[in-house]
Amino acid sequence: MVSSRQDPVLARKLRAAARAYPGTAGVYVQSLTGGAGGSWNAKAQFPAASTLKLAIAAAVLAQHSGIPAPGSSVGGLMHSMITRSDNAAANALEIWLAGSTSAGSQRVNSLMRSIGLVDTEMYGGYELRTLASGIPVHVDQQPAFGFGKHTSAFDMASLLRAVWLASGSLGPLRTAQPGFTPADGRYLLWLLAHVGDVPKLDRVRESNPGVVVLHKAGWVNTARHDAGLVFWRGGVFVAGVMTWNSWGAGTSSDRLAGKVASLALGRLRRTEG
Repeated sequence: MVSSRQDPVLARKLRAAARAYPGTAGVYVQSLTGGAGGSWNAKAQFPAASTLKLAIAAAVLAQHSGIPAPGSSVGGLMHSMITRSDNAAANALEIWLAGSTSAGSQRVNSLMRSIGLVDTEMYGGYELRTLASGIPVHVDQQPAFGFGKHTSAFDMASLLRAVWLASGSLGPLRTAQPGFTPADGRYLLWLLAHVGDVPKLDRVRESNPGVVVLHKAGWVNTARHDAGLVFWRGGVFVAGVMTWNSWGAGTSSDRLAGKVASLALGRLRRTEG
């Protein structure tokens, strides 16, 4: 594992990109191979939307005995929840965890707290309709969205980092949740590699052949997010991008995510490649 440290040049570029967004944005980036990164408004809490399905998946795998078998009920629900962001599947998995969506949410919250992530709250199921860091993380602008599921760019990036480390039997998730095995980590990464979504962080692939993005997005009318792992020939970095606009979040959020990934890749290629 590498220690995180701020890259002033990358941090400045990320701050400029986030502040240019027509609303409120939160960004966190860290190289998982070199440690350098940057952030802006990374501890601000945003409506979480479907990004927290990643946390549900981690809680289910920590409790499930072994990788869900292909064709099994849990396996099918996991695939639907992650790759298609299905709300009914997410609710069913929360019920599988603890008997109800509210009790399942508590399991998810407990998992997040066990690895030191405190800006996330699950708050029940989904509507059915068609860590200490060397990179400074704080609140610069807090969206006024009221109560409900919430999380931060730092928390989602940190959870993804924990999943990636756990796949190699390292990190806080493996320590705090012994039931979450390296095989579980690899299985969850595999699911994230098969997400079908409008391009967000993965826009970085358009001009960078060979780059691979594993990510989980989420959106509601006023918020639109993406968090993922970006693999390139020189290493891997994690990125969390959250946006909120009281008038409605749209494709400008997707463009910001793509720009954040491109800025990070360009800088890390120069400093770590």
